[in-house]
Order: sequence, then structure tokens, then C-alpha cells
Amino acid sequence: MKRIGVLTSGGDAPGMNACLRAVVLTAHANELEVIGFQRGFNGVIDQQYQTLSPYHVSGIIQDGGTLLKSARCPAMLTEDGLKQAASNLHDLELDALLVIGGDGSFRGTLELAPYYQGKLLGIPGTIDNDVDGSDFSIGFATALDTALDAIDKIRDTADAFERIFLVEVMGRHTGYLAVAAGIAAGAEQIICPELAAELDLDKIAEHVEQARKHRGNCSYIIVIAETMYPGGAGTLAVDLESRGIECRASILGHIQRGGRPVGADRILATKLGAYAVEQLVQGAHLMMAGEINGKAGLYPLALTGDKKKQVDSYLLRWQQQVAQY
Repeated sequence: MKRIGVLTSGGDAPGMNACLRAVVLTAHANELEVIGFQRGFNGVIDQQYQTLSPYHVSGIIQDGGTLLKSARCPAMLTEDGLKQAASNLHDLELDALLVIGGDGSFRGTLELAPYYQGKLLGIPGTIDNDVDGSDFSIGFATALDTALDAIDKIRDTADAFERIFLVEVMGRHTGYLAVAAGIAAGAEQIICPELAAELDLDKIAEHVEQARKHRGNCSYIIVIAETMYPGGAGTLAVDLESRGIECRASILGHIQRGGRPVGADRILATKLGAYAVEQLVQGAHLMMAGEINGKAGLYPLALTGDKKKQVDSYLLRWQQQVAQY
């Protein structure tokens, strides 16, 4: 093995730069040349790339975003796009490609496999933390910290006016971020896919009324995962008002994807980036480098989207039975 490629794909996540740094430094130590592709798989198809040396990744471990940029790539959904990507990788004489991203990026990587003769390896980088095979994905810890800081500030103004707030966090179709942020912020309610496929507005309103019966007028925070309600938290706030529950909606949005990665993400990114390169050298293929119980390991790339990893059921039960009032 002489040359490997690397790209960051899909939604950006704090810690991707730390991972790129680890990949390049470990490759350099193993006398491997690294080609970095710009804007995810688009860079592979459009031949936008650069050679990455230790010099290029010096001082980026603390930076949010990604040095290589990121993007979705519709062309990877077509056979022509996959063939073009594979052809370009072969022309560059790349022995392997590392893909830092989430479930969608890994699906694209698997679709590329029949056309590309080199090794393929994934590294989980997504704030959604919805990839099987790793307890945590790069970016989750920072996104949680960002969401928690915002919710704490919202609590201050909610306390001052004794108001009810709906706080919408990211997470696509999973509740990892909503549950973690809601528990850590002491939210009175958490709304996520793991608790209910459809929302019962009457039950939500009853929950608020019961809490205020016990505590009197007070602040009340509901953390809701995105995609849980048509139209989002703003529409839900309007619909709850029609049931006599006056509340404000706050959508945290893309601030959760930015910012300097916290220490946990820098360490995880470094560990998985270095481990992925070492495993490529040893012949790993169609696997993902993840961490389970603090130990790095490989997990079949084809199984990373099976959604077997579950949000902590104990915390969910505790939230519903104890923390609601």
C-alpha cells in the first residue's frame, strides 16, 4: 500500500479536522501518501483533490468544520457516477479510500465497492450519533455541549418570565441528541422517535398542566427532536396554544454542527483516524473503525445502518416517571 485517499462527506461534525490530522500523521508514519478530496464524493467525481502532508494538518485539531469541506453528492446515487468515481480513484492509483461521515456516506461507500478495486473503510463522523458499531460518533459530544449551553440560557429567560419553551434539536430520525440534551438540561419533557411515533397533543398539554399544578407557575422546557412534528417546533407551539398551552419555540439549528470540538471529540477523532489507517495497512476492507466500551475495533460497514444501537432506555424511563414534575 502506497497511496490512500480521504474525504469528509454529508453533514459536517466538530472533530472532522482532528480526524483528518490523525489520518495524515499516521499515514506519514507508515510512509503512505494521502490524497484529500474536496467536498466529499464530489471531489472524487470532479477530480478536485490535494496531497495532504503533516504541514497541512498542523494546528487544525481545535478547528470546527472540515479542511476538505463537505457536501452531499447526488451523482453517487447513479451507476454512471459510481463508475466515474471508481475510474478516477484507479487513475490516481489509490490503494484505499477512507470516508469520514455518517450513514448516508457509508451507503455511498458500499455502492462504490463493486466498481473500485481498492480498500474502503469508514470512520463515523455525525452529530446524530446514529451509526451502529460505535458507542459515539465524532461530533456528538460537541453538539451536545452546544445544545446544552443554549438550553441553559433559554432556561434563564424561561425562569424570568415563567414561560414554557419548546427547544428543537437536530438528530434526523433519532433521539440521541434530544435525550442527552434533555436529560443534561433538566428538561421537563423530551419528545423523540424512541418514545412515540406520533405525538398526542392532549397528553403533552396534560403533562404541562400537571407539572404546573404541582409547582405553580414556573419555567417548563420541552426538548424535541427534529422531524418529530410536521412544520417543526414552531408549528407545534401554535397547535399547543390552541389547547391553552402558551409556549415559545426555539430552533437551535446549525449552531449544533459548528464550534471547536470538545476534548472528548478530539480524542475520539484522533483514536479512530489513527486506528483506521493502521487497519488499512493490515488489509481491512468494507469495515468501519469505531469504539465500543472505550476500545477501538472494526465493524462491518454494511451493518452500520441497521439501527440496532438504542438510546438509553433507563434514562428514558426515568425521564418519564420521575423527572416530569
